Amino acid sequence: MSEISVIMGSKSDWPTMKHACEILDQFNVSYDKHVISAHRMPKEMCDFAQAAEEKGTKVIIAGAGMAAHLPGMTAANTVIPVIGVPG
Repeated sequence: MSEISVIMGSKSDWPTMKHACEILDQFNVSYDKHVISAHRMPKEMCDFAQAAEEKGTKVIIAGAGMAAHLPGMTAANTVIPVIGVPG
């Protein structure tokens, strides 16, 4: 796992989240991308957030559609910073 994880609620969130990835690419910062829905995959989302620090993740950038559930639920399950991206 990279030091930065970019997570989104569904593939349809990519047009919004790609901007964060483009900036990371410009600065040659490695990151990993994941589709994790707070609504359809709550256990997987919690597991991901809880394991992130142990796996070396330093920051999670999270965004999903018109709701802020993914960033909020992710932040509730980890001590590392979570940056919420509005949809």
